[in-house]
Amino acid sequence: MSAKSYVGDIPINYDRGLGAVLFLPYAEEAAQRVATANPRDVLEIAAGSGVATRALLDRLASAARLTATDISEDMLNVARSKAPDDERVSFKIVDACALPQGDGSFDAIVCMFGYMFFPDKPRAIREAYRVLRNGGRYTFSVWDSEKNNPYVSEALAVLQAFFPKEPPQWIRQPASCAATGPIKESLVDAGFDDVRISVLRYARRFDALAFARGIVFGSPVLNEVTERGGDLDEIARAYGAALTRAVGSTLPIQAIMFEAQKL
Repeated sequence: MSAKSYVGDIPINYDRGLGAVLFLPYAEEAAQRVATANPRDVLEIAAGSGVATRALLDRLASAARLTATDISEDMLNVARSKAPDDERVSFKIVDACALPQGDGSFDAIVCMFGYMFFPDKPRAIREAYRVLRNGGRYTFSVWDSEKNNPYVSEALAVLQAFFPKEPPQWIRQPASCAATGPIKESLVDAGFDDVRISVLRYARRFDALAFARGIVFGSPVLNEVTERGGDLDEIARAYGAALTRAVGSTLPIQAIMFEAQKL
């Protein structure tokens, strides 16, 4: 994934269609876990549209400082709108694989659903380790498998039906890091200790069509469908109908949360 994947109206559609359904429960859980340690300086990586940014600001102490980063300026603009007057947060364009901050700059690092898209995942983990202070914790989440996330499997089926010869593939990426072993190994290799892994499942009430439009118009699926000459509205309607048939009005979602400490 690159910054070019999230430009124009894509971040707005992403936030409007997906934010409260997919990301909010995990953002709140991560923010609560991070806040219990009362960190002073917190780095958020791949902040996206600011769902976790807002949750962190709601739970961190008034003296804490949050640096929210992403590779997309348009995404950060949406995130900024969630904290327009909060002086505790600063927003910066940052590559997770080449953090500009110095060694030992933060007490805590949070990354909600960005890890799957990092081009060099072990390097991103090493960078997180480097900028953490001793005793600091790295908290991040990835989506579990397609089997446990029907929003992925149903999208794949719909896109395959519309483009049987060359179906769009981006939607596979969110669920591409469901194997915990390699991630834990990378954390340990980087120097992290006390690695904790939680599988978190939620059932989210949702409007299937609004959610489907969030995926189709608020992710790189838009570019893939456009390149193939597909009708975005038609595909969103088909995807919404498929979700309704599969899960009704309640979407099950499942993710894996990692917590690791730098001793």
